[in-house]
Amino acid sequence: MPILGIIASGISGHLAPPVDIAAASYGSPRINVWPWSLGFGTKYTAPATSPTGIGSAVDFTSAKNAIAVAHQTSPFVSAYPWSSSFGTKYANPATLPTGNGFGVAFTLADDAIAIAHSSSPFVSAYPWSAGFGTKYANPATLPTGTGASVAFTSADNVIAVAHGTSPFVSAYPWSAGFGTKYANPATLPTGTGFGVAFTSADNAIAIAHSSSPRISAYPWSSGFGTKYANPATLPTGNGYGVAFTLADDAIAVAHDSSPFVSAYPWSSGFGTKYANPATLPQATGQGYGVAFNGNTEIAIGGNSGPYLSAYPWSSGFGTKYANAPSTPVTMFGVGWSS
Repeated sequence: MPILGIIASGISGHLAPPVDIAAASYGSPRINVWPWSLGFGTKYTAPATSPTGIGSAVDFTSAKNAIAVAHQTSPFVSAYPWSSSFGTKYANPATLPTGNGFGVAFTLADDAIAIAHSSSPFVSAYPWSAGFGTKYANPATLPTGTGASVAFTSADNVIAVAHGTSPFVSAYPWSAGFGTKYANPATLPTGTGFGVAFTSADNAIAIAHSSSPRISAYPWSSGFGTKYANPATLPTGNGYGVAFTLADDAIAVAHDSSPFVSAYPWSSGFGTKYANPATLPQATGQGYGVAFNGNTEIAIGGNSGPYLSAYPWSSGFGTKYANAPSTPVTMFGVGWSS
Protein backbone atom coordinates (compact mmCIF):
# COMPACT_ATOMS: atom_id res chain seq x y z
CA MET A 1 0.00 0.00 0.00
CA PRO A 2 1.93 3.05 -1.16
CA ILE A 3 1.37 5.99 1.14
CA LEU A 4 2.98 9.34 1.28
CA GLY A 5 2.44 12.74 2.70
CA ILE A 6 4.05 16.06 2.11
CA ILE A 7 4.20 18.10 5.26
CA ALA A 8 5.13 21.69 6.05
CA SER A 9 6.05 22.78 9.57
CA GLY A 10 6.35 26.43 10.57
CA ILE A 11 9.15 28.14 12.45
CA SER A 12 9.07 31.64 13.91
CA GLY A 13 11.95 33.94 14.77
CA HIS A 14 13.85 37.01 13.64
CA LEU A 15 16.19 35.04 11.37
CA ALA A 16 14.51 32.24 9.45
CA PRO A 17 16.66 29.13 9.02
CA PRO A 18 17.17 27.77 5.50
CA VAL A 19 14.39 25.71 3.98
CA ASP A 20 14.92 22.07 3.02
CA ILE A 21 12.64 19.63 1.24
CA ALA A 22 12.79 15.92 2.09
CA ALA A 23 11.42 12.90 0.28
CA ALA A 24 10.92 9.33 1.44
CA SER A 25 11.33 7.02 -1.51
CA TYR A 26 10.95 3.52 -2.85
CA GLY A 27 14.59 3.43 -3.93
CA SER A 28 17.74 3.67 -1.82
CA PRO A 29 18.62 5.63 0.28
CA ARG A 30 14.87 5.77 1.20
CA ILE A 31 15.27 9.31 2.57
CA ASN A 32 16.51 12.23 0.48
CA VAL A 33 16.87 15.93 1.33
CA TRP A 34 17.55 18.94 -0.88
CA PRO A 35 18.13 22.56 0.09
CA TRP A 36 15.37 24.78 -1.27
CA SER A 37 15.63 28.35 -2.54
CA LEU A 38 13.03 28.95 -5.23
CA GLY A 39 14.11 25.59 -6.59
CA PHE A 40 15.98 22.43 -5.69
CA GLY A 41 19.64 22.61 -4.68
CA THR A 42 22.17 19.79 -4.71
CA LYS A 43 20.96 16.83 -2.68
CA TYR A 44 22.50 16.40 0.75
CA THR A 45 24.57 13.29 1.47
CA ALA A 46 22.45 10.33 2.57
CA PRO A 47 22.50 9.24 6.21
CA ALA A 48 25.25 6.84 7.25
CA THR A 49 22.55 4.41 8.40
CA SER A 50 19.65 4.48 5.96
CA PRO A 51 16.11 3.29 6.68
CA THR A 52 15.83 -0.48 6.24
CA GLY A 53 12.90 -0.52 3.82
CA ILE A 54 10.77 1.51 1.44
CA GLY A 55 10.28 5.03 2.80
CA SER A 56 6.61 5.96 3.16
CA ALA A 57 6.41 9.33 4.92
CA VAL A 58 8.65 11.94 6.46
CA ASP A 59 8.37 14.80 8.94
CA PHE A 60 10.70 17.43 10.40
CA THR A 61 10.40 18.72 13.94
CA SER A 62 9.17 22.30 14.12
CA ALA A 63 12.59 23.28 15.46
CA LYS A 64 14.07 21.69 12.33
CA ASN A 65 16.59 19.79 14.44
CA ALA A 66 15.38 16.26 13.68
CA ILE A 67 13.82 14.32 10.82
CA ALA A 68 11.85 11.07 11.00
CA VAL A 69 10.94 8.54 8.32
CA ALA A 70 8.17 5.92 8.44
CA HIS A 71 9.22 2.91 6.39
CA GLN A 72 8.68 -0.72 5.62
CA THR A 73 10.85 -3.38 7.31
CA SER A 74 11.73 -3.33 11.03
CA PRO A 75 12.22 -1.01 12.94
CA PHE A 76 9.50 0.71 10.78
CA VAL A 77 10.60 4.20 11.83
CA SER A 78 14.02 5.88 11.72
CA ALA A 79 14.93 9.29 13.09
CA TYR A 80 18.03 11.45 12.78
CA PRO A 81 19.34 14.73 14.12
CA TRP A 82 19.12 17.36 11.36
CA SER A 83 21.25 20.45 10.80
CA SER A 84 21.54 20.80 7.01
CA SER A 85 22.90 17.26 7.16
CA PHE A 86 21.99 13.94 8.75
CA GLY A 87 23.40 13.20 12.18
CA THR A 88 23.91 9.74 13.65
CA LYS A 89 20.65 7.80 13.67
CA TYR A 90 18.80 7.89 16.98
CA ALA A 91 18.34 4.58 18.80
CA ASN A 92 15.24 2.68 17.77
CA PRO A 93 12.22 2.84 20.06
CA ALA A 94 12.45 0.23 22.83
CA THR A 95 8.98 -0.96 21.77
CA LEU A 96 8.77 -0.89 18.00
CA PRO A 97 5.71 -0.23 15.86
CA THR A 98 4.26 -3.62 14.97
CA GLY A 99 4.24 -3.38 11.19
CA ASN A 100 5.18 -1.39 8.11
CA GLY A 101 5.28 2.33 8.84
CA PHE A 102 3.11 4.40 6.48
CA GLY A 103 2.68 7.74 8.27
CA VAL A 104 4.68 9.82 10.75
CA ALA A 105 4.11 13.14 12.52
CA PHE A 106 5.65 15.20 15.31
CA THR A 107 3.59 17.43 17.55
CA LEU A 108 4.10 21.14 16.91
CA ALA A 109 5.75 21.33 20.36
CA ASP A 110 8.19 18.57 19.28
CA ASP A 111 7.43 16.62 22.44
CA ALA A 112 5.83 13.55 20.83
CA ILE A 113 6.00 11.50 17.63
CA ALA A 114 3.37 9.16 16.17
CA ILE A 115 3.62 6.45 13.53
CA ALA A 116 0.71 4.98 11.55
CA HIS A 117 1.44 1.36 10.62
CA SER A 118 0.13 -1.85 9.14
CA SER A 119 -0.53 -4.12 12.14
CA SER A 120 -2.54 -3.71 15.34
CA PRO A 121 -2.61 -1.31 17.19
CA PHE A 122 -2.21 0.55 13.82
CA VAL A 123 -0.81 3.66 15.53
CA SER A 124 2.08 3.98 17.98
CA ALA A 125 3.16 7.14 19.77
CA TYR A 126 6.20 8.06 21.86
CA PRO A 127 7.48 11.01 23.85
CA TRP A 128 10.19 12.83 21.89
CA SER A 129 13.19 14.61 23.33
CA ALA A 130 16.22 14.12 21.08
CA GLY A 131 15.10 10.52 20.74
CA PHE A 132 12.25 8.14 21.44
CA GLY A 133 10.85 7.83 24.93
CA THR A 134 8.81 4.97 26.37
CA LYS A 135 5.85 4.14 24.14
CA TYR A 136 2.51 5.61 25.19
CA ALA A 137 -0.32 3.18 25.95
CA ASN A 138 -2.37 2.20 22.92
CA PRO A 139 -5.74 3.88 22.39
CA ALA A 140 -8.52 2.09 24.29
CA THR A 141 -10.45 1.93 21.00
CA LEU A 142 -8.04 1.14 18.20
CA PRO A 143 -8.27 2.22 14.58
CA THR A 144 -10.00 -0.60 12.70
CA GLY A 145 -7.37 -1.29 10.07
CA THR A 146 -3.97 -0.42 8.63
CA GLY A 147 -2.86 3.04 9.71
CA ALA A 148 -1.92 5.01 6.60
CA SER A 149 -1.47 8.58 7.82
CA VAL A 150 -1.40 10.44 11.13
CA ALA A 151 -1.74 14.12 12.06
CA PHE A 152 -1.86 16.29 15.17
CA THR A 153 -3.76 19.55 15.49
CA SER A 154 -1.65 22.69 15.75
CA ALA A 155 -2.70 22.92 19.39
CA ASP A 156 -1.37 19.36 19.93
CA ASN A 157 -4.62 18.42 21.63
CA VAL A 158 -6.00 15.99 19.02
CA ILE A 159 -4.48 13.17 16.99
CA ALA A 160 -6.18 11.66 13.93
CA VAL A 161 -5.39 8.49 11.97
CA ALA A 162 -6.55 7.69 8.44
CA HIS A 163 -6.87 3.93 8.09
CA GLY A 164 -8.21 0.93 6.23
CA THR A 165 -11.63 -0.43 7.20
CA SER A 166 -14.68 1.62 8.17
CA PRO A 167 -14.93 4.26 9.65
CA PHE A 168 -11.66 5.02 7.75
CA VAL A 169 -10.66 7.78 10.18
CA SER A 170 -10.28 7.78 13.96
CA ALA A 171 -9.58 10.80 16.16
CA TYR A 172 -8.60 11.05 19.83
CA PRO A 173 -7.93 13.78 22.35
CA TRP A 174 -4.17 14.05 22.91
CA SER A 175 -2.44 15.04 26.13
CA ALA A 176 0.76 13.06 26.51
CA GLY A 177 -1.25 10.05 25.39
CA PHE A 178 -4.49 9.00 23.75
CA GLY A 179 -7.82 10.01 25.24
CA THR A 180 -11.23 8.45 24.61
CA LYS A 181 -11.95 8.16 20.88
CA TYR A 182 -14.23 10.83 19.42
CA ALA A 183 -17.48 9.67 17.83
CA ASN A 184 -17.18 8.74 14.17
CA PRO A 185 -18.36 11.24 11.56
CA ALA A 186 -22.11 10.95 10.92
CA THR A 187 -21.28 10.66 7.19
CA LEU A 188 -18.21 8.49 6.80
CA PRO A 189 -15.54 8.70 4.12
CA THR A 190 -16.51 6.21 1.42
CA GLY A 191 -13.33 4.14 1.30
CA THR A 192 -9.90 3.40 2.72
CA GLY A 193 -8.39 6.46 4.38
CA PHE A 194 -4.94 7.23 2.99
CA GLY A 195 -4.27 10.80 4.10
CA VAL A 196 -5.43 13.12 6.87
CA ALA A 197 -4.80 16.80 7.66
CA PHE A 198 -6.12 19.51 9.96
CA THR A 199 -6.29 23.20 9.09
CA SER A 200 -3.77 25.36 10.94
CA ALA A 201 -6.71 26.93 12.80
CA ASP A 202 -7.79 23.41 13.88
CA ASN A 203 -11.33 24.12 12.70
CA ALA A 204 -11.52 21.53 9.91
CA ILE A 205 -10.20 18.06 9.09
CA ALA A 206 -9.87 16.43 5.67
CA ILE A 207 -9.40 12.79 4.67
CA ALA A 208 -8.08 11.60 1.30
CA HIS A 209 -9.53 8.18 0.53
CA SER A 210 -10.41 5.56 -2.04
CA SER A 211 -13.80 5.67 -3.78
CA SER A 212 -15.71 8.73 -4.94
CA PRO A 213 -15.65 11.56 -3.84
CA ARG A 214 -12.01 10.67 -2.87
CA ILE A 215 -11.83 13.60 -0.45
CA SER A 216 -14.07 14.23 2.55
CA ALA A 217 -13.86 17.23 4.88
CA TYR A 218 -15.59 18.13 8.13
CA PRO A 219 -15.74 21.03 10.54
CA TRP A 220 -13.73 20.20 13.66
CA SER A 221 -14.50 21.39 17.18
CA SER A 222 -13.81 18.67 19.73
CA GLY A 223 -15.30 16.23 17.25
CA PHE A 224 -16.50 15.87 13.67
CA GLY A 225 -19.15 18.26 12.45
CA THR A 226 -21.53 17.76 9.53
CA LYS A 227 -19.60 16.82 6.39
CA TYR A 228 -18.93 19.66 3.96
CA ALA A 229 -20.41 19.34 0.48
CA ASN A 230 -18.17 17.52 -1.98
CA PRO A 231 -16.16 19.57 -4.47
CA ALA A 232 -18.14 20.34 -7.62
CA THR A 233 -15.23 18.91 -9.63
CA LEU A 234 -13.96 15.77 -7.93
CA PRO A 235 -10.44 14.35 -7.99
CA THR A 236 -10.17 11.87 -10.86
CA GLY A 237 -8.93 8.91 -8.82
CA ASN A 238 -8.31 7.58 -5.34
CA GLY A 239 -7.05 10.28 -2.98
CA TYR A 240 -3.72 9.50 -1.29
CA GLY A 241 -2.50 12.74 0.22
CA VAL A 242 -4.15 15.95 1.43
CA ALA A 243 -2.84 19.30 2.65
CA PHE A 244 -4.02 22.79 3.53
CA THR A 245 -2.04 26.00 3.06
CA LEU A 246 -0.74 27.59 6.25
CA ALA A 247 -3.31 30.36 5.76
CA ASP A 248 -6.08 27.73 5.41
CA ASP A 249 -7.26 29.32 2.17
CA ALA A 250 -6.59 26.35 -0.12
CA ILE A 251 -6.67 22.55 0.00
CA ALA A 252 -4.92 20.11 -2.34
CA VAL A 253 -5.35 16.39 -2.96
CA ALA A 254 -2.83 14.01 -4.58
CA HIS A 255 -4.60 11.21 -6.43
CA ASP A 256 -4.69 8.50 -9.07
CA SER A 257 -5.06 9.49 -12.70
CA SER A 258 -4.26 12.70 -14.55
CA PRO A 259 -3.88 15.49 -13.45
CA PHE A 260 -2.58 13.68 -10.29
CA VAL A 261 -3.26 16.69 -8.08
CA SER A 262 -6.42 18.76 -7.57
CA ALA A 263 -6.53 22.00 -5.60
CA TYR A 264 -9.43 24.13 -4.42
CA PRO A 265 -9.98 27.40 -2.58
CA TRP A 266 -10.97 26.68 1.01
CA SER A 267 -13.28 28.74 3.18
CA SER A 268 -15.39 26.47 5.35
CA GLY A 269 -15.79 24.25 2.31
CA PHE A 270 -14.50 23.65 -1.20
CA GLY A 271 -14.48 26.42 -3.78
CA THR A 272 -14.24 26.07 -7.55
CA LYS A 273 -11.30 23.86 -8.53
CA TYR A 274 -8.14 25.71 -9.56
CA ALA A 275 -6.85 25.15 -13.08
CA ASN A 276 -4.51 22.18 -13.41
CA PRO A 277 -0.78 22.90 -13.53
CA ALA A 278 0.32 23.83 -17.07
CA THR A 279 2.97 21.12 -16.73
CA LEU A 280 1.51 18.17 -14.85
CA PRO A 281 3.49 16.49 -12.08
CA GLN A 282 3.93 13.35 -14.18
CA ALA A 283 2.64 11.64 -17.32
CA THR A 284 1.11 8.47 -15.85
CA GLY A 285 0.58 6.67 -12.57
CA GLN A 286 -0.45 8.04 -9.20
CA GLY A 287 0.15 11.16 -7.16
CA TYR A 288 0.89 9.92 -3.65
CA GLY A 289 1.46 13.01 -1.56
CA VAL A 290 1.09 16.74 -1.51
CA ALA A 291 2.09 19.59 0.80
CA PHE A 292 2.35 23.32 0.83
CA ASN A 293 5.47 25.18 1.91
CA GLY A 294 3.54 27.68 4.00
CA ASN A 295 1.54 29.59 1.37
CA THR A 296 4.16 30.00 -1.34
CA GLU A 297 4.97 26.61 -2.90
CA ILE A 298 3.36 23.24 -3.41
CA ALA A 299 5.06 19.89 -4.00
CA ILE A 300 3.69 16.59 -5.25
CA GLY A 301 5.32 13.17 -5.13
CA GLY A 302 4.37 10.18 -7.26
CA ASN A 303 5.39 6.97 -8.98
CA SER A 304 6.20 8.26 -12.45
CA GLY A 305 8.99 10.56 -13.61
CA PRO A 306 10.03 13.10 -12.51
CA TYR A 307 8.67 11.58 -9.22
CA LEU A 308 8.84 14.91 -7.35
CA SER A 309 7.40 18.16 -8.70
CA ALA A 310 7.17 21.62 -7.16
CA TYR A 311 5.39 24.81 -8.20
CA PRO A 312 5.05 28.35 -6.94
CA TRP A 313 1.65 28.80 -5.30
CA SER A 314 -0.42 31.97 -5.30
CA SER A 315 -4.11 31.16 -5.57
CA GLY A 316 -3.16 28.57 -8.15
CA PHE A 317 -0.22 26.74 -9.69
CA GLY A 318 2.65 28.74 -11.12
CA THR A 319 5.24 27.55 -13.64
CA LYS A 320 6.80 24.27 -12.56
CA TYR A 321 10.26 24.49 -11.02
CA ALA A 322 13.11 22.54 -12.61
CA ASN A 323 13.17 18.90 -11.53
CA ALA A 324 15.09 17.87 -8.45
CA PRO A 325 18.57 16.48 -9.13
CA SER A 326 19.40 12.91 -8.06
CA THR A 327 15.79 11.80 -7.60
CA PRO A 328 15.22 8.10 -6.81
CA VAL A 329 12.18 6.40 -8.34
CA THR A 330 8.78 6.80 -6.68
CA MET A 331 8.32 9.34 -3.93
CA PHE A 332 6.16 8.10 -1.08
CA GLY A 333 6.73 11.00 1.29
CA VAL A 334 7.94 14.59 1.14
CA GLY A 335 8.26 17.25 3.83
CA TRP A 336 9.17 20.91 3.91
CA SER A 337 11.22 22.10 6.88
CA SER A 338 10.02 25.72 6.66
